[in-house]
Amino acid sequence: MSNLRVTVWNEFRHEKENEFIGGLYPNGIHGAIAEGLREHGFEHVRTATLDEAEHGLTEEVLAETDVLTWWGHKAHGQVSDEIVARVQARVLQGMGLIVLHSGHASKIFQKLMGTTCMLRWREADERERLWVVAPGHPIAQGLDPYFELPEVEMYGEFFDIPQPEQLVFVSWFEGGNVFRSGCCFSRGNGKIFYFRPGHETYPIYFDANVRRVLANAVRWAAPVAGPEFPYYSANGRFPAINEKQSLEPIARKESKRARIG
Repeated sequence: MSNLRVTVWNEFRHEKENEFIGGLYPNGIHGAIAEGLREHGFEHVRTATLDEAEHGLTEEVLAETDVLTWWGHKAHGQVSDEIVARVQARVLQGMGLIVLHSGHASKIFQKLMGTTCMLRWREADERERLWVVAPGHPIAQGLDPYFELPEVEMYGEFFDIPQPEQLVFVSWFEGGNVFRSGCCFSRGNGKIFYFRPGHETYPIYFDANVRRVLANAVRWAAPVAGPEFPYYSANGRFPAINEKQSLEPIARKESKRARIG
């Protein structure tokens, strides 16, 4: 059993507004993801959604979160900038972040990546084959050399993200496109994993391999012991530190320049 504290965030709009999607995910996409994590031994899993107060991501909730998973699609613009800054600050402090599928266009992912995070897409019920290209990586543990999803929405290159620090999965699609579908990054003290599968009109978060990947990713992204991130600020401004007291003596200088910093 794992003592890691996981918060599963979902905008939770499609499931309430579309009868077909609601039938696929009667407990919401967040419910399916949380269920899969509990199957893999995570005891402390909570959920949060867009329409809750502060989107369910209060300072108290985030302070008690080791890893946050993020699913959004149609309501990225309705996520408060204040909450985005709050999540960013926690990632820099060391909280892990797992960004899922259309979360590539979320404010938090774009803010942390510093790029558009845009891509090519097509919805044609294509087969996807996900190749493990880093078999020794913790996120790939317990998987075969590849696994397949029978029907998905295609995402294709070029994917406008920074060069991943580690690439775990590459996808091939029935229509011929390829995509970097499992990308690892670090920002401050925090680890970030982007995982492509998860379009709302397919039951992808019930797939055993997908659930294994998410469980592995949560374990990988968990905070590790080390020096605290020095530039913490809940409002996202991250002030510099004026280190007036030097570690070693500095000889007196007779400079006449103005010091305005």
